[in-house]
Amino acid sequence: MYRSILSILAIAAVSFSFAGPGLADGATKFVGSITTRGQVRSDFGTYWNQITAENECKWSSIEGTRGRYNWSGCDAAYNWAKENGGFFMFHALVWGSQYPNWLSNLSVADTKTAITNWFDAVAKHYPDLQMIEVVNEAIRVAENQYHSGYSNTKIIQALGGDNNGDYAFVTTAFKMARERWPDAILIYNDFYTIQHNKDQGIELIQTIKKNGAPVNAYGLQGKDLMAQEGNCLNIKTLESTIDEIWNKTQLPIFITEYEIGTDNDNVQEKCYEEQISYFMNNEHIAGITIWGYIYGATETTNGNSGIIKNGVDRPAMAWLKEYLPENNGVNTTGLETGVITPVDPEPQTPFKGEPFAIPGKIEAEDFDIPGKGFNDDGTSNDSYGDDSENHGDSDYRKGTGADLYAKASGIILGYNETGDWYEYTVNIANAGKYTAIASVATDGTAAFTLSIDGDVVGEFTVTGESYDDFFDFEQEVTLPAGKHVLRLDVTQEYFDIDYIDFKAEENSSSSATGAESSSAVADESSSSSTTGNSSASADNSSSSVKDEPASSSSSSTTADSSSSSEKQAASDKQSSSSAASTAALGDQIRFGSGDLATYDVYDLKGQKLARFAARNMEEVAQMWKNWSKNASKVQGIVLIRNRISGEIVQIRSIR
Repeated sequence: MYRSILSILAIAAVSFSFAGPGLADGATKFVGSITTRGQVRSDFGTYWNQITAENECKWSSIEGTRGRYNWSGCDAAYNWAKENGGFFMFHALVWGSQYPNWLSNLSVADTKTAITNWFDAVAKHYPDLQMIEVVNEAIRVAENQYHSGYSNTKIIQALGGDNNGDYAFVTTAFKMARERWPDAILIYNDFYTIQHNKDQGIELIQTIKKNGAPVNAYGLQGKDLMAQEGNCLNIKTLESTIDEIWNKTQLPIFITEYEIGTDNDNVQEKCYEEQISYFMNNEHIAGITIWGYIYGATETTNGNSGIIKNGVDRPAMAWLKEYLPENNGVNTTGLETGVITPVDPEPQTPFKGEPFAIPGKIEAEDFDIPGKGFNDDGTSNDSYGDDSENHGDSDYRKGTGADLYAKASGIILGYNETGDWYEYTVNIANAGKYTAIASVATDGTAAFTLSIDGDVVGEFTVTGESYDDFFDFEQEVTLPAGKHVLRLDVTQEYFDIDYIDFKAEENSSSSATGAESSSAVADESSSSSTTGNSSASADNSSSSVKDEPASSSSSSTTADSSSSSEKQAASDKQSSSSAASTAALGDQIRFGSGDLATYDVYDLKGQKLARFAARNMEEVAQMWKNWSKNASKVQGIVLIRNRISGEIVQIRSIR
């Protein structure tokens, strides 16, 4: 994004080592820090490859006098990233603190005008922002009370209000940001979201996503990662909490303001070793920002979260210097915050090997086995969303985190909290109307929905007086024929569910007759769901660019160059938009010839773009460079991988 010189940098099969700033250069995610007392220290790039301005990009710092802008402090951080190949995070557009003093006296209409002008001014000065904390600290903790002082201004009213906790003002801010920065990573950021206000943070993210906010990531300020007794938060608790946040929000995570404030060197080092190594190896975490590294110049007591004291490394910093260069971490978020290791997607699969037949009964505990990675359209292959803690009393499917209980009727799926979800691959014999009968127990009122391919087909509200007494609740649903993914979403906690039985109604009709329909479904390699957590195509080699376009397949001698009728058939089943993209790119790609090595080209989301044969990395890199000069859609940063040795290079070209 910020690099303008084409460079080819070799990366070993098991390690990454290319020139750039910071201890984590070449890792799968950045590890950065902030300005120090308003300055970018000369040693910043020795340690960090990402920068956030602690105060200099906040509204009050830039527009202290209405209509007059001072960008100098923010420019210093932005320019460091641009000139040194680092990442820059803008902090922050909308916040209930550190807004200009003059904002407090404005009417609702004038506040809306002021916010709009502020967004426009930032967009004009920084049109190419890569990451933006759009809204900061807006969790609602009580009536008209938030994590920061939004109630002291008309910001909430100006951006659409907060009607019964719908966070409309947060949604509006994200929509305004997307209008101005169509390609930026838009982040919601808040504190105490790991220990104290975890549930409220999850609810906020779920709410604004439901409202249509174009939010790309959730920033967790790491300010609550120590226990009350002054020791590190239990690592198992941290792991289960982050898993729960991911499962219930399905958003990539940033650790945005990491602070371990203590003068006890041993405790600080222990926290760093346990927590930073976990963050690095959690595939859903896209980056880590340490909130100050110089002792005495951080927010905590006496600035004691700093890890360099009087010019000497504290043990936590000494550990970082050893750990980061040797540990690349894991990052499958698809966000361009490090070197993304290509991950071949694996689709979710039916738990018992075959899809559930409809008409027929679906046992709630037999949700699909999760797959891996992300599909070409960015959807994941997860098959359920629940926290990692198992509240149940059954060992059935132990390790999934789902809450399974042994009841008189058998194993049931219980402790269903709002936001939990489960998916089941189904084979629907005939299109038409069915009666869905759900066996549910609850103590009070609860609710859930059923959807097929992202479209809600049934909404259940259930009532009861005991978690031991199961009753049948019926709903008429209309289903399409064929293989699909059925999704159950918990919309109101709590309830236990045993099964859902689908019975055909007399007026249901078949879109294809009996065995022929089933056979067609069984043979369809790309009949997976198009929901946010759908299965990938059975042919995982498919990409937005065909490996072997017709114009060059006859001359290719790569290991996979000989296409079969099966491959061609699978390729022909791509969507029309993908096919159009393939035609545009494939006609221009030419493969090497001779007994050469085979190389794949990936973008930073892990999506395969092309395959070449060449004698070495330099040759294939030049081939890609020559071809991509006039293909603006694929310019930027790409990875080239030797399919045999695993060696990877990263190419940075002018975007």
